[in-house]
Amino acid sequence: MNVVEDLGAKVSYLALAVGTRVYDVDSAPVGVVEHVLTDEPKDIFHGIIVAPSGPDQSHRFAHREQIADLYERGVVLLVPGAEMHEPGEDTPARRAEAAGDDPVQVGLRRAWEWLSRPR
Repeated sequence: MNVVEDLGAKVSYLALAVGTRVYDVDSAPVGVVEHVLTDEPKDIFHGIIVAPSGPDQSHRFAHREQIADLYERGVVLLVPGAEMHEPGEDTPARRAEAAGDDPVQVGLRRAWEWLSRPR
């Protein structure tokens, strides 16, 4: 890991705070955690929604299989930031419904539902 910043101790997804910085596999910052997607009754971690670091970028979804480690002050991904999924319009939700129980698609559906809910 090439991140210069001290990320602190490893944490569980249950302790991951909103606003925690997210770094890609090359240690480049890609944004901050906006929401941790879980299925609490089943104790399943689906992934995180990442708020972009730039104003012209969109939210991204990092599936748990794309995440290397969770720390107190940072999330380190296994992939470049460009490879994170982009929950957009209705496409991920439709694909998730068609895919059934595929874990990535379930996570994308949850990400889309969270992003599109009324606030």
